[in-house]
Amino acid sequence: MDFQPLDRKLPFKGVEAIDSSVLEAFPYEFPGQKIDVEIETQEFTAVCPFSGMPDFGRLKIRYIPDKLCVELRSLKYYLLSYRHVGIFYEHLVNRVLEDLVNVCKPVEMTVEADYTVRGGLKTRAVATWRSESDQVIK
Repeated sequence: MDFQPLDRKLPFKGVEAIDSSVLEAFPYEFPGQKIDVEIETQEFTAVCPFSGMPDFGRLKIRYIPDKLCVELRSLKYYLLSYRHVGIFYEHLVNRVLEDLVNVCKPVEMTVEADYTVRGGLKTRAVATWRSESDQVIK
């Protein structure tokens, strides 16, 4: 039996399908009082930009709010918008970080994507932003 590769590619959407307009924030009632907020989902899904095959993983967001907090319902809708988007892990963490920093302007934020093993490779990507740094968020 001869195996013939199918050279298939499943259809997927581009990054323009990421819906950052749904993100909302609410006032943090204790400005100046430092707290660490951690949000995690074990069910994050985007797709491989080469094959269109799903990539599954854990997405963790850690931040220190300044005057605003990320509203969780809106965050769920935002994360769901990635479900059919073809995006590299490295780009994903930076895009999520950029969108969340723009909506809640935290003191500090880290986004970590820890993907399930694929092809024997374990991948974890982490991006961090600090308000006192010279990093520019679009």
